[in-house]
Amino acid sequence: MTVRVVVGGAVFDQGRLLAARRSAPPELAGRWELPGGKAEPGETPQQTLVRELREELGVEVRPLERLPGEWTLKPGYVLQVWTAELCSGEPRPLEDHDELRWLPPDRVNEVDWLDEDRPAVAEAIRRLRA
Repeated sequence: MTVRVVVGGAVFDQGRLLAARRSAPPELAGRWELPGGKAEPGETPQQTLVRELREELGVEVRPLERLPGEWTLKPGYVLQVWTAELCSGEPRPLEDHDELRWLPPDRVNEVDWLDEDRPAVAEAIRRLRA
């Protein structure tokens, strides 16, 4: 079976991490994630992240580094997370999300993260504090 990569973005700006609340699909609606999406054939993870955040949030980001680890989302899909710097635009929920929040490290646990995102969020916050 071919495994498709889903790229999540730990987007940093002014010492905060961007969180996005899912509006779809129904089984994920209301829970929070690191925004991103599925890689297209021939696309690098960095290209995926830039494209997805432009489409979903209307922003331009610069991918920085991949966080260690890979998390199974469902059969045939794995999540890889990259840190990214916000370059331009004000994030707004355009696709698959109904709310966004900038969370400082001490407030990151105030939202109900998707289980698969929790390890990456913890590592992103560790790096943000460093």
